[in-house]
Amino acid sequence: MSKTIVLKKGLNIPVSGEAELRVSKTIAPGIVAVQPTDFKGFLPRLLVKEGDSVLCGSPVMADKKNPDILLASPVSGTVKAIVRGDKRKLLAVLVEADGRQACVDFGVREASALDAGQVREALLQSGLWPFLVQRPYGIVADPALRPRDIFISTFSTAPLAPDSRFCFGSELPAAQAGVDALAKLTDGKVHLALDANDADSPFARIRGAELHRFAGKHPAGNVGVQISHIAPIRKDDTVWTVSPAGLIAIGRLFTTGRYDIRRKVAVAGPMAIEPAYVDALPGMPMSEIAGFIGNTPAEELRVVSGDILSGKTVGTGGYLGFFDNQITLLREGTDKELLGWIRPFRFNQFSTDRSYFSRLLPKKKYAMDTNLHGGPRPFLMNDGYYAKVLPMDIYPVYLAKACLAGEIEKMEKFGIYEVLPEDLATCEFVDPSKNNIQDMIEQGINLMLKEMA
Repeated sequence: MSKTIVLKKGLNIPVSGEAELRVSKTIAPGIVAVQPTDFKGFLPRLLVKEGDSVLCGSPVMADKKNPDILLASPVSGTVKAIVRGDKRKLLAVLVEADGRQACVDFGVREASALDAGQVREALLQSGLWPFLVQRPYGIVADPALRPRDIFISTFSTAPLAPDSRFCFGSELPAAQAGVDALAKLTDGKVHLALDANDADSPFARIRGAELHRFAGKHPAGNVGVQISHIAPIRKDDTVWTVSPAGLIAIGRLFTTGRYDIRRKVAVAGPMAIEPAYVDALPGMPMSEIAGFIGNTPAEELRVVSGDILSGKTVGTGGYLGFFDNQITLLREGTDKELLGWIRPFRFNQFSTDRSYFSRLLPKKKYAMDTNLHGGPRPFLMNDGYYAKVLPMDIYPVYLAKACLAGEIEKMEKFGIYEVLPEDLATCEFVDPSKNNIQDMIEQGINLMLKEMA
């Protein structure tokens, strides 16, 4: 019997442009990017060169620190280009698809019949290991460790988030195989978090996992928030998390013997034309969704791989992130508003402080843009202001300030082990000081990784 955990704090941001529950296009991209920058803690070493032929599942990069951790090509074809940035930093390997989708055969196996070593070896050889994210710090999991527990959030509460049932409802056999495999890698439990509003979630039929139901506003769907209410992370703890797309991909490896990371991706947002889903691969170029953009000039459009709170701005020339199953299209807010916040009759402006008459329209959706409506100001001192939208037992303002100051002891005291930047995204949204709180947390995590290495 699953337990329902009701979270009273949080914030649902009413953005217009939700994707319709239909697949409008199946995308077979001509070019796919394998981007090591998607994986925190991964130091890439190239295994291919331009002109090499690869299969779907062929390794193209390895981790310098742990050569067993590989990144694989999601398509068969030819390595078209090696993209580098400043100081020759490796940004991406571009693979030109040949349209055949010839795959490496890793063999069909019964996950429940394997031991931990066999599961670990299968995930490493296939290139699926990077789906395992280690907390604290959100880095690629260390294969030498056995985590205390493994956590999977089967739903998202982020703005315009994809519908979990629509995306994964038909993938129950693969999900079960994925849970069977992951259970071999921990001495603890595999925890599966379900949406309490979906009484008949297909994930509720998964065996071998401990089920938890969560009800509440965003960030109730964040796995970090869920961990804090199920079994909080302490200083010496190590836990792993896996996205639902990652769980399905791991299950497919054992049920089909193939590296298959294809997924449904929601193309949404106020600037999306007829927002809907596409069947796509991570690493696809954003040019493949041109039909959702229309004739909007690039300078007036922000293309986000992920959600509007914690996604990455990639532009029309970028690529879909490895962990993302959402693309959000927003208008660049470069215009200035006459009289600004002084204007009382603002029915088209959302406010968390109930400052405008728009509070009289609780069900209204807003065509939000990227305008900050003001510049940076001194840090608000009242921690309770942020705590209203953060259902975790931490002190967000004090943690952010400790990260800025680089004070490790205070960072530990105020909860650095329990959070990733995405967990404080709602705090950043409501922040009247216009601080980049997620960047502050990222700065603190990077310092912890450097000092604790």
